[in-house]
Amino acid sequence: MDHKHERLGTPRAAGIAGVVFALLMAAAIVLVRIALPQGAGGDDVAVDAGQRSAVQTALALLPFAGIAFLWFMGALREQAGDDEDRFVSTVFLGSGLVFVATLFASAAAAGTVLDESQQHTPFGRHFAYTLLTTYAMRMAAVFIFTTSAIGRRLGVFPRPLVVLGYVTGLILLVAGADLPWCELVFPAWALIVGLYILSGRHPAGPRPAAPA
Repeated sequence: MDHKHERLGTPRAAGIAGVVFALLMAAAIVLVRIALPQGAGGDDVAVDAGQRSAVQTALALLPFAGIAFLWFMGALREQAGDDEDRFVSTVFLGSGLVFVATLFASAAAAGTVLDESQQHTPFGRHFAYTLLTTYAMRMAAVFIFTTSAIGRRLGVFPRPLVVLGYVTGLILLVAGADLPWCELVFPAWALIVGLYILSGRHPAGPRPAAPA
């Protein structure tokens, strides 16, 4: 009985964590974009006091966004239970962990922007921009693909949500840093998934996979 109540509580935990992650991640991305408006090409642009403040706020938010994402990922994986595909589950777990590691690395690199001036080489902004918009978002795309595949296979995601996931992952994988503000589609997807889970319209547990 206790185990059953614990299982039923997991979807709500996943939904809350997804919403919290989406809001924190979106806020951090906006702040970093404001602080680094030219991205990797802002070689001759000094970082003023307002931009430094934006970076400081983003750096304060990112650790909590990463923690919320780990909770979100763990709660989603719990829903798959014993029916999960081992290959897809491994890619799901690996891409999520690499995303968080890359996210924290980009935060550390962005911190160097606080010490930069026109007399210093703008290494921090180059490194932070590349990690966030290229590597972290590519891992986010893989995470979205695998999450959507698991949700489709187990029947816990409706078809429109699965299609949205594949489209979102494709945008992040193909467009990446070439499309300004493209990173925001990841927290937008997490917000939609989190709100869908919280709506209670999904099954309480995973459905048996369809026979091959």
